[in-house]
Amino acid sequence: MGGRLTFLTWNMYLGADTAPLFTATPEQIPQRVSEVLRQFLATNIRSRVKSLAREIASKKPDFIGLQEAEIVQIVIPSFRTITFDFVQLLLKELSKRGICYEIAAQNRNFTAEFPDSHGNIVRLLDRDVLLIRKNSCLQIIQKVEENFNTNLVVTIGGQPFEIVRGWSSIDVYWHGRIFRVINTHLEPLSPTVQAAQAMEILNGPANIQYPLVVLGDLNSNADGTGTPTYGLFIAAGFQDAWLEAGIGPGFTCCQDADLLNNISELNARIDFILFKNGWSALKADVVGEDQKDRTSTGLWPSDHAGVSAVLKLNPKTDDHWSN
Repeated sequence: MGGRLTFLTWNMYLGADTAPLFTATPEQIPQRVSEVLRQFLATNIRSRVKSLAREIASKKPDFIGLQEAEIVQIVIPSFRTITFDFVQLLLKELSKRGICYEIAAQNRNFTAEFPDSHGNIVRLLDRDVLLIRKNSCLQIIQKVEENFNTNLVVTIGGQPFEIVRGWSSIDVYWHGRIFRVINTHLEPLSPTVQAAQAMEILNGPANIQYPLVVLGDLNSNADGTGTPTYGLFIAAGFQDAWLEAGIGPGFTCCQDADLLNNISELNARIDFILFKNGWSALKADVVGEDQKDRTSTGLWPSDHAGVSAVLKLNPKTDDHWSN
């Protein structure tokens, strides 16, 4: 008899538009950093995780793929270092709701450290994190955490800066079956780099014969416009949980950078739960897209909506535990 599991993917959002840094001269960097930092503080991740946790708790997923699961630090020399660990904040809020998760795998991506205009230092670590629900009968037998070989290089303050991204995967044993879950966040600024990153996944961790689920923000529109990445996954035999079991357009991107837009501006579907080799989709929902999902101060929980899906692992026929 096939079993059912629930998966959810959500880009948590850094909380600020970093584009002004890309056009800054070395002399402008401190002021631009202060502007980005002000927006980050205004979008209040400590408040937003409460809304994120509320929506996640409504689905009680077995697996959660998080993107932009950042660690931001503000080093104030005359005071102290203030740390915002997005994942730990979320785990705490979920625990308050009686749902406990743990980190199953994470890929540590690019890091940055810049001075602001007040003599402070701002540090950022970008991560993508896979969470698994505690006290379940899901047993992780292997995990892999990798960065892509192909990454975009931009110029910040006159210096080259590599926007390192990556993927992580877990192999899970469940009721006599083994399946793999991959989580990733692909490059949004270069279609060529994005497609190369997609092919690294398709030729690497996704090149298997046993059941597989890919969670992530692919930054590739499902309608085929923009970049070819979504089509690469479909051509490789993946099915899209939203197309199989969702109702409506399923838009997931994007709200305004300050998260204060009155009417939802989601108009693209770039966040996905994809599957192949023995799964079928029973239900798919978008979370965090309704007015009721906003924080008490009116912020959207993220600039992205999340996607949830209930998948059924069909009766075993001929799973192959080999790459």
